[in-house]
Amino acid sequence: MTSDQPHPDDIELSEITVGRDLLLLITGGVRHIGAASTAYMDGDTARVITSAVPHHKEHTISESVALRAAAALNRTVTVVMGIHYDNLTKEGIMEVVNIVNTKVDQYLLQKV
Repeated sequence: MTSDQPHPDDIELSEITVGRDLLLLITGGVRHIGAASTAYMDGDTARVITSAVPHHKEHTISESVALRAAAALNRTVTVVMGIHYDNLTKEGIMEVVNIVNTKVDQYLLQKV
């Protein structure tokens, strides 16, 4: 399902376990790699390192998702994200952010 507007069924979160670590892939619309954020525990503090493809904005979401997941699961988590819909309004962008955050919340509730 790909359209010009975000829909919860179109945005997908999948996981790959990598030893003790975790890779989360979050995509929607025209799927691609826009950013990758790795969060890890430094004592009791989660820290994050991010790489973003120029002209992409996914890092604004991937960083917070990686930090939340690493802190909740007490493990290193890399979030790779690529979501694109043509001509999104500010409201559409907020809808994408809300859908992603809801999916991450649901995922973490199952894992904690």
